[in-house]
Amino acid sequence: MKYRNINSIVLIIIALLSFFASCGHNHSEDDGHNHGEHNESDGHNHGEGEEHGEHEEGAISLTKVQIKTIDLQMGDLIEMKINDFVKATGTLELPPNAFSTVSARSAGFIKGCKSYIIGEKIKKGSLIAYLENPEFIQKQQEYLEVKAELVFLRQDLERHESLVKANAGVAKDFQKLQAEVAMKEARMKGLAKYISYLGIDTDKLTPDNLQSKISIIAPSSGYLAVINLHNGMYITPDMELIQIVDDKILLLELNVFEKDIANVKEGLKISYDIPALGDEQYEGQIQTIGKEFNLKNKTVKVYGQLKGMRPKFIKDLFITAKIWLNDQVVKAVPEDAVIKDGASSFIYIAKENDKSQDMDFQKIMVIPGTSESGKTAIKLIDEIPKGMKIVTKGAYYVYAQSKAGELTHEH
Repeated sequence: MKYRNINSIVLIIIALLSFFASCGHNHSEDDGHNHGEHNESDGHNHGEGEEHGEHEEGAISLTKVQIKTIDLQMGDLIEMKINDFVKATGTLELPPNAFSTVSARSAGFIKGCKSYIIGEKIKKGSLIAYLENPEFIQKQQEYLEVKAELVFLRQDLERHESLVKANAGVAKDFQKLQAEVAMKEARMKGLAKYISYLGIDTDKLTPDNLQSKISIIAPSSGYLAVINLHNGMYITPDMELIQIVDDKILLLELNVFEKDIANVKEGLKISYDIPALGDEQYEGQIQTIGKEFNLKNKTVKVYGQLKGMRPKFIKDLFITAKIWLNDQVVKAVPEDAVIKDGASSFIYIAKENDKSQDMDFQKIMVIPGTSESGKTAIKLIDEIPKGMKIVTKGAYYVYAQSKAGELTHEH
């Protein structure tokens, strides 16, 4: 709360309150009130039916008209976390393992490309496009041919082995056949590995289901950051077709100044906001502290993981953060509920009666603390009596009324 020009503000409020009060106190010469005579003891005619002002020392009263006019509101003490913190700035970043690059497993032409756009979310296993190449059919055909040849060669090898054991065969022919079977087996296994790498199941492969195209599949879930393919495009395995960003491992990259780094520890809580996306507050926690000092900016990198609600990720957006050094719950009131008068600070309390009646207020001295988000931490000098409420809105008008009462008594 700001306290500039406090005397001017108080005088204006006093004038307004006096005006509303006078609306209910218009007297004529014949209304039964003594306007010309004064009490001999003190020179003032107080009367027994006085509706507002100072009823007794330390008490202030407002009429129902004044209460309604200033929209006075009452409430209780609230709890808030007041912590020491270190300010930092930075960005939302992704570690290297958050990026997945999609490339083709072979050369070929793109067919059946799905209509994805940058920024769109994609799930792991989703079909991106098909890759077509006549070589795929050739490799499958070759695999099936070698597999069939091996069946005959193995049978022939068994027959030659039986003849050699019976001394009826030639050992050299048997050995030559052994070498041929071994080469065919190696060839078949190599083809099987290549076909499986393309994504074709060799166990289900027959001459009737040879495939001329293979699927290009998303290897992970996330957002599409790069798209470099279209139908009819000829591609090779070294080309980056799509880049997928997994924002589940998004992290905070903060710059902490040299003077503050000694107070920063792993595990401390972080609160941050992204000005470009509004004033929503998010939470995080320090994960690691960098080991390199930036001589130019006099800062150290601090990395934090996100907790709870996550912001929309847009790479390199500027963030402001607070690293909380402790965690203490204190009593607080709305910032405007605390009145500062010279070296003293206080709040007003009252019984929350029916607003159709007048209301009496008392001061409670307090020691104000940190203010944040429209709330101020306070320590009570005296306890608040049971059944009393705090003036949460309109305290300054009550203060002005007390000043008006002081002026009346001075007169």
